[in-house]
Amino acid sequence: MKNKNVPIGVFDSGVGGLTVVREIMEQLPGEAILYFGDTARVPYGNKSEETVVRYSSQIIKFLLSKGAKTIVIACNTASAVALEKMKKEFEVPIIGVVEPGAKAAAKVTRNGRIGVIGTEATIRSGIYNEFLQKTNPHVTVYGKACPLFVPLAEEGWVEEDEITEQVARRYLAELSEQDIDTLVLGCTHYPLLRSVIQKVVGDKVQLVNPAVETARELKYLLEERRLLNECEKAGETYAVAGGTLLPQHEFFVSDRAEKFKQFAASILPSAILRPESVGVEKFE
Repeated sequence: MKNKNVPIGVFDSGVGGLTVVREIMEQLPGEAILYFGDTARVPYGNKSEETVVRYSSQIIKFLLSKGAKTIVIACNTASAVALEKMKKEFEVPIIGVVEPGAKAAAKVTRNGRIGVIGTEATIRSGIYNEFLQKTNPHVTVYGKACPLFVPLAEEGWVEEDEITEQVARRYLAELSEQDIDTLVLGCTHYPLLRSVIQKVVGDKVQLVNPAVETARELKYLLEERRLLNECEKAGETYAVAGGTLLPQHEFFVSDRAEKFKQFAASILPSAILRPESVGVEKFE
């Protein structure tokens, strides 16, 4: 059995997966996290399925080389097109962000009309519609690709920004016309734009953040596999607290470590000390 005191591996195409990390830190404070943001190759949403599968495999091999006990694919695009292939390729438990978000949306909708926004690859895959129909066959799902949301989030144009609001209104107009009462933020970058999106769709529409649901699903998985770390709180560095060695959060990127550090400081509850730049192409 895998050592329960080793870290959880989490990866995304860029900084968006930090919204998942934030929820894991809050719901599972004893777990150490190994995070990889593929900032050199972001975004994944406009890349082919073959490319996303290759990138995902490289990153998981890297995270496993660092000792990860389980993997969270904190990227809707990779979850949509690569999750099942990764489960077959690797023996460790692997979860994505799509199914937890879909289950939550199916539960909270009142009129059965659910909107899903995501990257082109996520919407094209129809994966949210598949899981939503599986959970509740009576719902109607309306998908909308919003590719510009990712670079806007990466640039930090997330609140009270005129351009971001204009883009959001253009993207979301047709979903509003469908009388949706629930909207799934089907990309991990999108919770960073939550306030703008909520303003555009109105308070009557319930926003579903799959990051929250993924952290809950992860906790259940770790308990089921007896991998839940019993440490009270993970640390940013290895440190002795009451005679116990705290596990360490570690962050890696494929490019622009300093910008990643600055952005992460605005998302996470604690500062990231030393994000490292690494190349994962060698992990074929």
